[in-house]
Amino acid sequence: MTDAAGWWATGVSRIAPDVIELRGRPVQDLIGRVGFTDVIWLMLRGELPDPRRSALLEAALVSSVDHGPHAPSIAVARMAATCGVGLNNAIASGVNVLGDSHGGAGQQCVELLDDVLSRGSAVAAVTAWRTRNRYLPGFGHRFHTRDPRRDPLLALVDAAVADGVVPGRHLEAARQVEEVLNRGRTSPIPMNIDGATAVVYAELGFPAPLARGLFVLSRSVGILAHAWEESQQGRRNKGPIPPSILPVHLGS
Repeated sequence: MTDAAGWWATGVSRIAPDVIELRGRPVQDLIGRVGFTDVIWLMLRGELPDPRRSALLEAALVSSVDHGPHAPSIAVARMAATCGVGLNNAIASGVNVLGDSHGGAGQQCVELLDDVLSRGSAVAAVTAWRTRNRYLPGFGHRFHTRDPRRDPLLALVDAAVADGVVPGRHLEAARQVEEVLNRGRTSPIPMNIDGATAVVYAELGFPAPLARGLFVLSRSVGILAHAWEESQQGRRNKGPIPPSILPVHLGS
């Protein structure tokens, strides 16, 4: 019995007859009193955040909710929704394509910023990163010349730094990277939403892998909304392009 009870030992929750506790807090004490963002923090960190940190986390989560059906995760979820599967399957299909190329830049940017701080040099970190990667995670965007989500988030971080809510070291590292990246360029490559949310998550003390996890959590909201919308339109087996358009054939 001891081995069986310890098989899935956890500090996240305690479930027993008439008892549900999240990180030691009875769920009935949280319902109606604590917001969803605070519960996310509680589940990941084991404590409730102060209001300023909670608001900063919520702003980052809101900023990444959706980026339209051209995003692979959204497109895949919408296609799945027309294939006769349930919403849970459609959401899982979308989430499962959030990988290193689509969905991983926030985590990678936190790692880059950590590297800047450990080296004490943005130049060294950027140089090392670019020997291994074509792109710097968190900078530039294929649609936006300046990501409209970036400045509001960074303004919130600036205010939090000024008030002593967060240290500001990762924010400064991100701006140093941006300055190094744009030296000598006539067309700047500004920080994007992945960079701005990476700053938020790092300043709040979340390790790099959780930056990806939090992005997935945020984007799941948009995936759900798009999957539901598509499921209400009555289409069946909707593919990636209209049936009137035939893919280019590469064979002989």
